[in-house]
Amino acid sequence: MLELLAALGVFGTVTFSLLAVREGRKEQNLAQERILRALGRMENPQEEVIPLSDRVVRPLLHKFASNLARIAPHGQRAKTESNLSAAGLSGQWESVEWQGLRYALGVAFALILLIIAGLEHKSLLWRIELGAAGFLLGYLFPESWLKAKAKERRKAIENSLPDVLDLLTVSVEAGLGFDAALMKVVEKQKGVLAEEFLRVLQEIKMGRPRREALRDLSRRNQVEDLSNVVASLVQADQLGIAVGGVLRNQAVQIRQKHRQRAEEKAQKAPVKMMIPLVFFVFPGIFIIILGPAVIQVLQMFRSQ
Repeated sequence: MLELLAALGVFGTVTFSLLAVREGRKEQNLAQERILRALGRMENPQEEVIPLSDRVVRPLLHKFASNLARIAPHGQRAKTESNLSAAGLSGQWESVEWQGLRYALGVAFALILLIIAGLEHKSLLWRIELGAAGFLLGYLFPESWLKAKAKERRKAIENSLPDVLDLLTVSVEAGLGFDAALMKVVEKQKGVLAEEFLRVLQEIKMGRPRREALRDLSRRNQVEDLSNVVASLVQADQLGIAVGGVLRNQAVQIRQKHRQRAEEKAQKAPVKMMIPLVFFVFPGIFIIILGPAVIQVLQMFRSQ
């Protein structure tokens, strides 16, 4: 019975890990495909073939997670949805599916460690502790990976935002409308921010008001600089202010913030360098400088 549980745990771990990797690669391909379709560069797109994982594995995972969601705290689901949105995975994973993945990985890791402890003939208390540690490891690892991906995504948006604002400013001042300027950004730029602007354009084409689409853009990504830009654009739209001047002012302010952040990091660098200097560099220098003198002093005392 124990071997069967171990086999099921290993199978579940491998299956869900491969599913997560496949979804990460599929996200990039779908984003490129959406951009090309929006620009009219794809003629007669082939009918999408639904893979086996989406037809079998995902429904089972969703059903498993839905049963667990009944006993989970209500605020946990909202927090998971926010983290998935910040990481750019809200279109690939639902909150209940992500929670199911965390529980499945936790159970799989616990079973694997229990099997290892059983092979080494450990005590029952040690097995329980090891199983609990394995469950926590498998349960917390997806969340840590999700936070790291969200941080990387926010960093990419912050780095590309000044250049995107410059392109928007030039396009608007050249006579293009704001929507046409966004399309120009989608054509010329690549990355997370271009994909988000493409989503905004798609929502506007579907009849959604521009203000709501921009607010959702800010809410999805949770980047301070982007939120300030969106708030300024919404306010300019409400008051009838020229968008070109607002974009130019926002670009200048964001570049100043980037410069201040770089200066702040440069000022923190000497403090961060103290730990490796004190514990790794200085001991070697002291050994090289004082080592021969100490050896000579010891030899002098021995001769006396």
